[in-house]
Amino acid sequence: LRSAIGICILLHGANKWRSPESRRGTAGWFGSIGMRNPKIQAVAAAFTEMIGGLFLVAGFVVPTAAGAVGSTMVVAIIVAHRRNGFFIFNEGQGWEYCAILLTACIAIGALGGGRGSLDHALGWEYSGNMGIVTTLIIVVVAPALHLAASYRPNKS
Repeated sequence: LRSAIGICILLHGANKWRSPESRRGTAGWFGSIGMRNPKIQAVAAAFTEMIGGLFLVAGFVVPTAAGAVGSTMVVAIIVAHRRNGFFIFNEGQGWEYCAILLTACIAIGALGGGRGSLDHALGWEYSGNMGIVTTLIIVVVAPALHLAASYRPNKS
């Protein structure tokens, strides 16, 4: 699960960063949905997704990585998808896909990296209550701070 989600979100972030045009397009889109400093937002989103995805695949600080990826999904739901309904096939894309990724990230945070993870190889038991609490704190606090500092919704 962590590898599948990690690869998916790593590629999602890489797509934002793949070319100067994609970076400009991502920044322009972020600006259009009410994010202040959209160039910085584009870089932050791309790198959070790429690094978080890479850490999930490697199984490194898994609850923290899952929280970071889950946080991007909370922000995406609030700023881009909630008004479009639930289903991803709705016009403007609904919040269904982001909610599934968020839910998977919370589960991954609770489960930890497992035996095939870098965390396990390093002897870090970072799962269970500690994992879920870490993930949930990040998933709640990081988006709240991010949105308070950076989101100014358009009045349309």
